Amino acid sequence: MILVEGLFDYAVLWEAGFRNVTCALGTCLNRRQLHQLCDAPRTVYLAFDADRNGSGGQAAQRLLRTLQERELHARLVSLPEGHDPNSFFAQGGDERQFHALLEAAL
Repeated sequence: MILVEGLFDYAVLWEAGFRNVTCALGTCLNRRQLHQLCDAPRTVYLAFDADRNGSGGQAAQRLLRTLQERELHARLVSLPEGHDPNSFFAQGGDERQFHALLEAAL
């Protein structure tokens, strides 16, 4: 499961052929969203914005800890600085390159 922050991020990944994607609509999950992510064993890839101010990375770290506390396998996707999934594809990134980011996720 790939978790992104916004609807444009969700849409661009869907268009690129990623069907296992969902959107948090921000950097925090509510109780229901968290329950839905944790309802089955899975790996969650957090593909949050790589904001220059670090806010997306900080939010992803907090959520990573929360998911791990619930014994869910979670990994952080390192997007190029200043990018989110939408801008990554808008700037010429492709499905193969995004797959490589997923494989390299920590």
